[in-house]
Amino acid sequence: MDASRATSLPPDSGWRRARTMPSLPEVSGTIAVRPGSTWKRAAAFLGPGYLVAVGYMDPGNWATSIAGGAKYGYALLSVALLSNIMAIVLQSLCARLAVGSGRDLAQACRDAYPAPVAWVLWVLAELAICATDLAEVIGTAIGLNLLFGVPLEIGVLITALDVFLVLYLQNLGFRWVEAFVITLLGVIAVCFGIQIALANPQWGGVIRGFAPTTEIVTNPDMLYLALGILGATVMPHNLYLHSGIVQTRAYGSTLPQKREALRFATLDSTFALMFALTINASLLILAAAAFHHTGRTEMAELGEAHSLLAPLLGSAIAPTLFGLSLLCCGLNSTVTATMAGQIVMEGFINFKLAPWLRRLVTRSLAIVPAAAVTIAYGESGTAKLLIFSQVILSLQLPFAVVPLVTMTASKRKLGELASPLWLTIVAFIIAAIIIALNVKLLVDFVIG
Repeated sequence: MDASRATSLPPDSGWRRARTMPSLPEVSGTIAVRPGSTWKRAAAFLGPGYLVAVGYMDPGNWATSIAGGAKYGYALLSVALLSNIMAIVLQSLCARLAVGSGRDLAQACRDAYPAPVAWVLWVLAELAICATDLAEVIGTAIGLNLLFGVPLEIGVLITALDVFLVLYLQNLGFRWVEAFVITLLGVIAVCFGIQIALANPQWGGVIRGFAPTTEIVTNPDMLYLALGILGATVMPHNLYLHSGIVQTRAYGSTLPQKREALRFATLDSTFALMFALTINASLLILAAAAFHHTGRTEMAELGEAHSLLAPLLGSAIAPTLFGLSLLCCGLNSTVTATMAGQIVMEGFINFKLAPWLRRLVTRSLAIVPAAAVTIAYGESGTAKLLIFSQVILSLQLPFAVVPLVTMTASKRKLGELASPLWLTIVAFIIAAIIIALNVKLLVDFVIG
């Protein structure tokens, strides 16, 4: 643990209470930032951004991107791009909060707000993690079914065993966790590269798809899927996760050291999220090329998409690549959601559970509805549940984004590392867009 970041700030710092323990204390400050060249010091910060990027390409993204690409072609690529830009800005604020205050977002909310407000934010954060875990349970179960023929009901139960994988990696050290995640991301990238080559999309339409259209707001069905993509991209649990795992680096306590740490952490997350955009865009492009342009506009079930790839793309390997990349996404998301859950519970209420127990509790909360829907409605029900879980995440985003933006804008709380005015303005615009889109979705839902 890096003791220099475990001390409290002065009484006039703007925090209601002192923080005495870092996030993820078992790995905090365990990765040294050794003296040397700029490249060598920058390399020490490589990793957290890719753990965050996992959340931007989890199984929930698959359902929303495939449904959006199949129904509207390349039109929602603009939403994926806008969501990714928002994500880059918000994740940079997470690194700023962590480096500037020594707190993760959960600890910062606890230390900045009255107890009733902090408890409400904690409950909402836990609901967001349950929605995230629900998507991972379903996605991993479908991946097992597609690759190995494991029945969905059994696959849902098997996902409970991933706790042992997470514990094993954490015991090896945090760099091993990062290496595992980055390796699976490489597998996913190769799989999608081959599938896009087989799909042979209309690249002119792809380029036009990155230009936004007013129909996204005026068409309620399109807005629902757009919000699903937003919720699947800018995910609440990722904001808590990033602000915690940045502190695994022993970057020092002086202002120049913190400025350097913030710069390298921001570069790490920005490059990682550009990679995530490539994967998300590939999903949507694949769905548009394989399904929308062949008249299969109502595609949403991952299993159905898997089975149709071979006849549509003309290659027997396409479904296997699809299933393999889905399984890799599910496994990766499992690792990051576990750490996010630990950060949220320990940060908000300072309540510690053994990692295996914490994982089993959160996974059980996801397994029960997933198993019930799978048994009652089969694969079609799981597809709808996947998309719904992403919309729930989008509705919960303001309750994580607004505290993040306001706290990083405060010079009392972050001192010299507070956000510059231009960044604060951009962040508030992003928060306003997220809130406005959520209000529009609720109004459309109420009036039918």
